[in-house]
Amino acid sequence: MNTTKPTLKKIEPDFGSAFLLNHYTESVTGRFPFWHFHPELELVYVNKGGGKRHIGNHISYFKNSQLVLIGSNLPHMGYLDRLSTNGTETIIQMKPDFLGKDFFNLPETAKIALLFEKAKMGVLFHPEIKKEVGPKIKELSNLFGIQRLIAFIEILNVLANTADYSLLNAQDFAMEVYQQDNDRADKIFKFITKNFQNHISLDQISEEVSITPPSFCRYLKKATGKTFTELVNEYRIVHASKLLAEKPTSIADICYESGFNNFSHFTKLFKKKTGLSPSLYRKEMKTIIF
Repeated sequence: MNTTKPTLKKIEPDFGSAFLLNHYTESVTGRFPFWHFHPELELVYVNKGGGKRHIGNHISYFKNSQLVLIGSNLPHMGYLDRLSTNGTETIIQMKPDFLGKDFFNLPETAKIALLFEKAKMGVLFHPEIKKEVGPKIKELSNLFGIQRLIAFIEILNVLANTADYSLLNAQDFAMEVYQQDNDRADKIFKFITKNFQNHISLDQISEEVSITPPSFCRYLKKATGKTFTELVNEYRIVHASKLLAEKPTSIADICYESGFNNFSHFTKLFKKKTGLSPSLYRKEMKTIIF
């Protein structure tokens, strides 16, 4: 495999449409399970489901629902694990200039252009705006032609005018690193995903991508802004958050099942990452909708 080539996902709009819309009523196992990017922006709405987000250098777990806008060329992995009963997932993909090169330069559309810029860092919309916009996104699959296009522009306008969101990545996210060596990043993330519940030595992961440990450390820091230990621990914390939300097992068992071998270290890292202790996180997940 030529590791100088990025994994570019080619996307074609629907016939007779300026953008691509896919509506899923069942989980699609293994959809985009690789580290990839594309020039198209991607708006994802899940009304009932759960899974792991890996967008840029952000990794987190969501439960019940989500509304995310992924910007042009922002690398990400397939992040939906499952749909719940009556769950659906709608994905809309469009070029930044899908309505022409000058449409988003108009005064009336300036805020949408700004939204597209923010999306390069990944935008996670919060519950209130998600409740308002989610059903409208779902309804797009029942519209066609100009009615679908107008409805979609109205959705983008609402999203562009809300303050009910968080940015998932820092302003200086190093996309250029992934474009130069996307296959290597993909191999690293896949190896960690498969092995994070066990001890992974630096020699092991370096050998996996055929570079020396010092070179690996430099590469990973430049690519993600994190050390190898920080990255692996983030995977473990995300997995623990999923187990806390879904399994009634003890927190100590979840700690060890997630790959940690020290309970107090686990609780300290978990609180640093989520702002809550594992027990409080579990309690909140029973009521909060993500």
